[in-house]
Amino acid sequence: MIIIVVLLLVSLLVLILWTYCQLNKGICKFSGHLVGKVVIITGANTGIGFETAKDLAQRGALVIAACRNVEKGKSAVNQIIKLSRNSDVHFMQLDLASFASIKKFVEGVMGMVSRVDILINNAGIYTSTNDKTEDGFLIGMQVNYLGPFLLTSLLLPLLRASAPSRIVNVSSMLYRFGDINFDNFENMSRFNSFTVYSTAKLFTMLMTIELDRQLQGSRVTVNCLHPGIVSTNIINNINIKIIKIVLKFFKSFYKNSWEGAQTTIYLSVSPDVEYKSGCYFKDCRVANVTPKAQNLVAARNLWDISEKLVKIK
Repeated sequence: MIIIVVLLLVSLLVLILWTYCQLNKGICKFSGHLVGKVVIITGANTGIGFETAKDLAQRGALVIAACRNVEKGKSAVNQIIKLSRNSDVHFMQLDLASFASIKKFVEGVMGMVSRVDILINNAGIYTSTNDKTEDGFLIGMQVNYLGPFLLTSLLLPLLRASAPSRIVNVSSMLYRFGDINFDNFENMSRFNSFTVYSTAKLFTMLMTIELDRQLQGSRVTVNCLHPGIVSTNIINNINIKIIKIVLKFFKSFYKNSWEGAQTTIYLSVSPDVEYKSGCYFKDCRVANVTPKAQNLVAARNLWDISEKLVKIK
């Protein structure tokens, strides 16, 4: 009898938690158009990126889908064109694991468009190996942080010239587990995959607040977000057994890709955040962050170090 009561109580608590999660999923309710606007979104061929690109294309924007895989990228663009009925959606190859590819991509963008209104740094990777890129950095650190840093830095002139414009950085609540020590930036092989990923997401948070400081008065806003726990390939690649078990247990609580894209879309289009910058969002609302993600000195130091590492100065 006691066991039955306990099981019923646990079931009730799970039901209450599930209901709470469903009711608190943020949804972008703004339906305005983006005709005449140019959007760049990385990782647009799958998951959150695909749903975001599709939504912004449906609003009439010229969308540049920046993807590493040519075949998958072109296929996604064809799907988006068909679903959105907007033929102004374009594939451009971009490999964030290659600084040369990023520079080539930016040159291509500048030759194609004269403005960029919205830059969405969406692409991310969770890898179980500590492989290094051609530039000498751990692939998880370069794709999740250094690559987007270089891409954003190189596109800043266009974003400034197109103001009011927006930069949206997809981070993760896992930033809380990141390491803020920059001394061994180039020697992170001692870190496990989880720490590399969470540190890269923490660096994304710090990049956001430092860039916000630099952009004061420019009418270019920059914000970051946690999309929620979304059923994507990143979750499938996690190799820490206990985390995988927990994630599998709560699978029914996950957001689908459309739900996971809502905060990104909100930050890209909503007039509610036209003047909001340097903030961290979750479920289309400003969320609290830990002190290390608000460390202005660390953010400035990280920016200076990052500029040297990607060799833009």
